[in-house]
Amino acid sequence: MTVISLRIPDDVIEELMEIAPALGFSGYQPLMRSYIGEGLRRDEQRLQNSRVIVLVESLRSQGVADEVISTAIAEAQLTKT
Repeated sequence: MTVISLRIPDDVIEELMEIAPALGFSGYQPLMRSYIGEGLRRDEQRLQNSRVIVLVESLRSQGVADEVISTAIAEAQLTKT
């Protein structure tokens, strides 16, 4: 792990400290790490999906059939939204 310094409003820290035990966390810092990790994974997935969409549009414009594109996406275990 890397130590960082981050300015967070006092009321947010207080709320994190209150709900952390109710969510099964040992303290507010593990809860914050969880929130950051969840947000990061969500954004990575969203960006990955947007790249897949751009690729699909490019393949379609080059005449690749939707069935071929769908099969390739399924084989690569990608998703499109």
